[in-house]
Amino acid sequence: MVNCPRTWGFTSQISGPYSLAPIDQNDFKALVLEFMPNGSLDRWLHIDVHASQQLQGLTLMQRLNIAVDIADALDYLHNNCEPPIIHCDLKPSNIVLNEDLVAHIGDFGLAKILSEPAAEQLINSKSSIGIRGTIGYVAPEYGEGGQVSSCGDAYSFGTVILELFTGMAPTHDMLRDGLTLHKHAENAFTGMLMQIVDPVLLSIEEANLTSLQDGSNTMEHGSNAILSVMKVALSCSNHAPTERMCMRDAAAAIRRITDSYVKNKTN
Repeated sequence: MVNCPRTWGFTSQISGPYSLAPIDQNDFKALVLEFMPNGSLDRWLHIDVHASQQLQGLTLMQRLNIAVDIADALDYLHNNCEPPIIHCDLKPSNIVLNEDLVAHIGDFGLAKILSEPAAEQLINSKSSIGIRGTIGYVAPEYGEGGQVSSCGDAYSFGTVILELFTGMAPTHDMLRDGLTLHKHAENAFTGMLMQIVDPVLLSIEEANLTSLQDGSNTMEHGSNAILSVMKVALSCSNHAPTERMCMRDAAAAIRRITDSYVKNKTN
């Protein structure tokens, strides 16, 4: 487990058959973790209304804060750990939320420690390892034997943020015949962005506007924030690793966007 407020490790559950035996206190080791009562981000983005009547969806402010939390955690892993740590399997089901909906990155089962300072230079080299990550979120170069790098995490981050604001997973049935979530969002920047935004998010924000005097101005600020965050997400999820925004810059950009939205909302 990495000692960072926005990272959270956990182990796999034990399944049977098993037997009870006396425990040697000298050999017994346990990892005690903080309980995350709000479960995974995936649970909030793809709500099963038949399974739960309690989840109402995430507001724009909550999604912006979650994006900041995820970006800060990856920035910490890449730039403040020595040696750097690459998560390799970032996806909504590996992002968990505490009682205040603060996001933490979990499950470091596929994580890779970059022991060589020049590891980033190996990004275009080939590796004999299998694909690290989950289909839809894994960086395309990993499927071609590309070396694990922070650019791979940046790609996964961009994909997660696109899913966070569109409500569409990268494995959605609509995304076929070469159409990816990245291309789908990129195509919408020709004036159709709000048409691909998560309808749950839009309905929540529209409901909140009814109690405001200047609802149209607030909606404009919200639309600008969504546009700006998705631009960052698209930059992170570029196909070419060298064209992706690094997590340090992405974290700073999303924090600026969030701070600006809060300032405009309160003025």
